[in-house]
Amino acid sequence: MNWKKRLLLGAIGGMGYVGLELVWRGRSHWSMFLAGGACFLLVGHLEELPKPARLPFQILWSAGIITMVELAAGLLVNRSYAVGDYRSMPGNFLGQICLPYCFLWLPVSLLAMKAYRYFSRKLKYIAA
Repeated sequence: MNWKKRLLLGAIGGMGYVGLELVWRGRSHWSMFLAGGACFLLVGHLEELPKPARLPFQILWSAGIITMVELAAGLLVNRSYAVGDYRSMPGNFLGQICLPYCFLWLPVSLLAMKAYRYFSRKLKYIAA
């Protein structure tokens, strides 16, 4: 895949992630655009592996990937908890990620995989 297609897919994922946060929390942060783009590309590449896992495992892997990207983004830009604060949530880790959102990423992962497949096909010729 060329860099133009990756960049466009990353931007689509970033916009989707920020949009999801705006609907869910009413606010977002510039870092979530980057995190969302990274998540979208990583989740999408799970299907492009030589031997892709079955769908339930892809969903679990995807939710794990999103959780780890959230943690990395949080540790980098959310030291003061201005972007998000999960310290009061059950099963939180360093106040950056929490168990309820790990479970929320499961259906989001399925949607992201379908969206990645769709946009990847649509961009096949545009970003060639």
